[in-house]
Amino acid sequence: MEWMLLPLRRYARFSGRARPKEYWMFVLFLLLGFFILSLVETMLGLTTTDRWFQRGPWWASAGYSTRGGPLTGLFALAMLIPQLAVSVRRLHDTDRTGWWLLIVVFPFIGSIVLLIFLIMSGTRGANRFGPDPVEVGEPELR
Repeated sequence: MEWMLLPLRRYARFSGRARPKEYWMFVLFLLLGFFILSLVETMLGLTTTDRWFQRGPWWASAGYSTRGGPLTGLFALAMLIPQLAVSVRRLHDTDRTGWWLLIVVFPFIGSIVLLIFLIMSGTRGANRFGPDPVEVGEPELR
């Protein structure tokens, strides 16, 4: 649980490096948070659901889409800066600048390239962004 909340303690720290464990545990925290909030909003009736049906001459399709409510929006807004900060630090660990986050403007390929960068292991030893967090040791989680 400490690893999930570590990026919140380092709220807007864009310098330094983040281990893969710190990044992916925070991603898990975000997924769990959005899932729980979507359940709460659905039970409270705060979500918007659109049902649709389309019929063509040779086909028909139906489905629905649900948009998040105010709790999900507030959570996403509150987690924006920590998510950006931990992503930049994770890219620093792979010896890349944080500007690589902008690669997602290329719709499909950019997201895949960024995902590969975030999955890669960090450079061993110190790099231009600071000392290796593995060599320095586990951060204080108290």
